Amino acid sequence: MLQRYGRLNHLAQASFTELQEIRGVGRSRAAAIKSAFLLAQRLAHETLPERPLLDSPSKVADLLREEHRLSTVEHFHVLCLTTRRRLIADHRIAQGILDTVLVHPREVFFHAINSNASAVLLAHNHPGGDPSPSESDIRVTRDLMRAGQLLRIEVLDHIVIGRSSTERPQDYISMREQGLMYL
Repeated sequence: MLQRYGRLNHLAQASFTELQEIRGVGRSRAAAIKSAFLLAQRLAHETLPERPLLDSPSKVADLLREEHRLSTVEHFHVLCLTTRRRLIADHRIAQGILDTVLVHPREVFFHAINSNASAVLLAHNHPGGDPSPSESDIRVTRDLMRAGQLLRIEVLDHIVIGRSSTERPQDYISMREQGLMYL
């Protein structure tokens, strides 16, 4: 299987049907393989402290990296935080396609209000690997910042998670660190 897929990431992304096409892998073995990758992903989450401190972009990337390592479409998260920047809740509010995810302030701030959050962190993945924010990413972030101002819920940052490469060793980008968090 590794000869066919080359890397565990590629094997983990294989569909149930694709796995069954491999000689010697039937329905039950394909299910076992998919289950093993799901368990590994959950195990990575179990090692987190109960309420992690999310006071840097790297900590946000560390929290979400494993969840999106195998994603083939974009997912948008709102991370609801206490005044001391501890995680209250992580809500995956939207799933998109390969290079787009639609997000509305209503969904973002619904969860923030219900969680009694004083601030939020926004995060989404780029399945293509390049974490550079698109013009659409920047526009949506600014719209959400305006909505947050009205509600007095601060939007602290928007983290875009991709994959590292030889020319880009960091697999995420902080829009705040890039100077893109202004109105």
